[in-house]
Amino acid sequence: MGLKIVFSQHSEESNELLSSSVKSRVEDLHAAFADAQIKAILTVIGGFNSNQLLQYINWDLIKKNPKIFCGFSDITALNNAIFAKTGLVTYSGPHYSTFGQKLYFDYTLEYFRKCLFSSVPFDILPSENWSDDVWYQDQNDRNLVANKGWLLTINKGEAEGTVLGANLGTFNLLQGTEFMPQFEGTILFLEECAPAKAWDFDRELQSLIHRSDFGQVKGLVFGRFQKTSKITNRQLIDIVKTKKELNNLPVIANVDFGHTDPKITFPIGGTAKIIAHSNNSKIEILKHGSN
Repeated sequence: MGLKIVFSQHSEESNELLSSSVKSRVEDLHAAFADAQIKAILTVIGGFNSNQLLQYINWDLIKKNPKIFCGFSDITALNNAIFAKTGLVTYSGPHYSTFGQKLYFDYTLEYFRKCLFSSVPFDILPSENWSDDVWYQDQNDRNLVANKGWLLTINKGEAEGTVLGANLGTFNLLQGTEFMPQFEGTILFLEECAPAKAWDFDRELQSLIHRSDFGQVKGLVFGRFQKTSKITNRQLIDIVKTKKELNNLPVIANVDFGHTDPKITFPIGGTAKIIAHSNNSKIEILKHGSN
């Protein structure tokens, strides 16, 4: 892609929690934001505990040195906290490790480019095929699933707002803290990874709905669930329909983001528009930068 890649000092550290020390990770994050030659930061992988870093981050440093920050899954905590504390738009998108895919990477790369290499609004179109295989164990043995039909429209309607969210379980870790963004005028993009089941997603979503400002949310977009979650369209529809707070919100599901491949890149703190119709729903990313 014409990019020069460098690695942080502690990027290869690993401990019993499949992570590294808070000190090492904070030092690497600060160094990357402070270095004027670094234009973008990609997380190596997700994990389980990036919320450990939040109280040690120098938010003024990030605010004074805005740049691209991109990752998904556990990185949801950092994405939303950075936006809440600094106003910097960050990106839910592929990790550095995601780029190791040998096959079927074109869709992921296309939306990475659309979101990070251009300021032009773009539509989110469904992939032709998707996969939920452990691709890094055997790069040549991939199991593709045909992406049948269009996006699943659960509730009809139209909305435009600021994008928040990504991995629901991780997003919920920010509740009750100074690191959770306000919900006024937002569209929540939410996904959950296996082994979460339908009842897990149900209660995690309910937890968000209990927020005092949830009534200011304007729409919901759900990412694709992994096969082992066994969450069906019928179950997802039932979960939404049992929550009266969602009755008047447009809700679209089965979008290509989360823990399946391929995946889009979308801006946390950017602006999206959703048009939810029975047979022709549409998602457009309108603003995907801080300027």
